[in-house]
Amino acid sequence: MGWITMKYIRLHIHTASLLACGIALASCSPPVPAERPSAQTTARLEEKAAPSSETRVFFGETHLHTANSSDAVLMGTRLMPEDALRFGSGETVVSNTGIKAKLARPLDFMVVADHAEQIGTGREILTGNPLLTADPTVKRWAEMMKGTPEQSRSAARELISGFSQGKLPPILYDRVITAKLVESVWAQHVATVERYNQPGKFTAFIGYEFTSLVKGNNLHRIVVFRDGVEKFGKTMPFTALDSKDPEDLWKWFANYEQTTGGQVLGIPHNGNLSNGMMFALNDFKGGPLTADYARRRQYWEPLTEIVQAKGESESHPFLSPNDEFANFGKAGWDVGNLDLSATKTNDMFASEYAREALKRGLMLEAKLGINPFKFGMIGAGDIHTGLSTSEENNHLGETFILEPSAERAMRTEKRGSITRFGWQSLAAGLAAVWAKENTREAIFDAMRRREVYATTGTRLQVRLFGGWDFSERDLKGNWVKQGYARGVPMGGDLRPATSKAPSFIISALKDATGANLDRIQIIKGWVDASGQTHERIFNVAWSSPETRKVSKDGRLTAVGDTVDLKTATYSNSIGAVELRTVWRDPEFKPGVRAFYYARVLEIPTPRWPAYDAARYQFALPDGVKAESQERAYTSPIWYSPKVAP
Repeated sequence: MGWITMKYIRLHIHTASLLACGIALASCSPPVPAERPSAQTTARLEEKAAPSSETRVFFGETHLHTANSSDAVLMGTRLMPEDALRFGSGETVVSNTGIKAKLARPLDFMVVADHAEQIGTGREILTGNPLLTADPTVKRWAEMMKGTPEQSRSAARELISGFSQGKLPPILYDRVITAKLVESVWAQHVATVERYNQPGKFTAFIGYEFTSLVKGNNLHRIVVFRDGVEKFGKTMPFTALDSKDPEDLWKWFANYEQTTGGQVLGIPHNGNLSNGMMFALNDFKGGPLTADYARRRQYWEPLTEIVQAKGESESHPFLSPNDEFANFGKAGWDVGNLDLSATKTNDMFASEYAREALKRGLMLEAKLGINPFKFGMIGAGDIHTGLSTSEENNHLGETFILEPSAERAMRTEKRGSITRFGWQSLAAGLAAVWAKENTREAIFDAMRRREVYATTGTRLQVRLFGGWDFSERDLKGNWVKQGYARGVPMGGDLRPATSKAPSFIISALKDATGANLDRIQIIKGWVDASGQTHERIFNVAWSSPETRKVSKDGRLTAVGDTVDLKTATYSNSIGAVELRTVWRDPEFKPGVRAFYYARVLEIPTPRWPAYDAARYQFALPDGVKAESQERAYTSPIWYSPKVAP
């Protein structure tokens, strides 16, 4: 059956030979690390932190893999960073399985974040580099990569498991053999990114993934540089082969900034696959968290990626039993760690999800004087095909084996008693950034000040301001200008209170070619005088308010459902194009630390398995989740009885 034209991406079956070429690997010794951000760095940040009403929203991808990532190439990916950047900026690219693809709406910015630990090694295995295939296991992988897709996938599973458990063939750790390959691939990567960076039109960031795994428990970070080659120079990435401890990565960050005058930040992701390690109340070595740790983590990791192909990490029904929308993106991703080598238990959830971490941050701030988990929230892809597509009806798959086909929804990944299905992968998310212009500097600075939000792939526009004297009257004028002038945007800190409660301006505008809006919610977290944390969800604006009401327990009448699964269609006959309100906290206490963030939900729409079923004319098996409500999550606004350090 031919491929149909779709709303956000135009695809046609196209016969094309797969790209195959060889280059190298990357990891090398770091410079001597410094301990913390310098005073000059902090001052530089403060100078650039002040936003203005001139900001506009930019949508981008901060987490994309190409054939330079060894797991991707072993699974069948052949597209390179140049292909990824061409596609993201709006050009036509042929996928790994021969599909001709072009985004109808290009991205504004992108980070090609290949795994730095073995960057390019998989491609060298594919081409039969004799230095590597001298090892019998590596040689067997090379043969499997040239076999069937399932054989190639099996090789990838072995590599991922070996890396997760620290049991790769020794030759892959040998820096005498791999040093030149590392330098070659990384230099080519940086040169490619520089060539595609077009200030004002399309921003390409230098970046990579720091792939720390502890027996399969995910502690990955995306590393993003503000700088181009004029400052970046010949910097080589610090990788998990140097150290798996994120604190050592932060030391390397500090040294990079002090040595080059540049700027860098880290973005943790997939706390849901860390088996309780990502937001733990102890450090990597098992010691208690200290004020120094909290200060460094808050500075070096101002953002967290909460939604991507491997699930959603905002909250979990076990942690938030009163949140009717907490189950989004959980199926298959809350049963074990990254490589399914260890089953998950309920006691791990509190250290895995962002909302609980935000609450823990308030508790730790009261104890340590600074909040280690004071982060903004973004979405991303973690796509391993080189093609960043985030909408349900243009889903090109998380991996080569999950590129479009009639079988992909029911493909399985099994480890022991645990099984994940293809349909459980999300179509990925997006990072939305409020910045003055589409440049590295402006977008990076917005990330630093946390004026960002996450979406599940939709491009709805969301604003959040907090202050002390906002009212409905502000919505009749230039409320954005007033929001900046008399309050703080998402990611900011409210100044200490006098007596009245804070008020918030919240606005959401639907994706221009997407679904209408269901509701806006404010999620509040706080810590009481005894040190106990709490949360509450407020429905603050919704479509059809004349017929939809909030019950005594705070629940809002459902918006309805127009989805037709047989045709994978829906109707915008329900919901709202825009929602906007001013909300004041009815339960505010001046002496209580708190945070507030907005969650915006669209009306129900089909998921990508439903589009597949309609496109290829088959019936989805029972149990497959075929529709959902796309959403956005803003970065929080924090309140502290006294100004946080």
